[in-house]
Amino acid sequence: MVVSVEEAKGYLRVDYDEDDALIETLISSAEQICMDILRTDDAVVLSEDRNGKVAVLYTVAYLYEHREDADHHALTLSLRALLSGSRKAGF
Repeated sequence: MVVSVEEAKGYLRVDYDEDDALIETLISSAEQICMDILRTDDAVVLSEDRNGKVAVLYTVAYLYEHREDADHHALTLSLRALLSGSRKAGF
């Protein structure tokens, strides 16, 4: 994992344990979304990217805060801008 549950909880300013399972699931989803943006299947590529951790934290926060009304297109555009320097031309 690029981001631990504790790091994500700190970023989200969550100080209770009731949402730990949800946050862990969101981290996993966020990492996959970011790897898809980078066009890689290798989690090491994401973890070594200078913006990788920030992108994962941003994605977790977005998904956590917009559980009911997430705009995945807007999220994808933001992540493309954040990760564009490392994005592969194709798979």
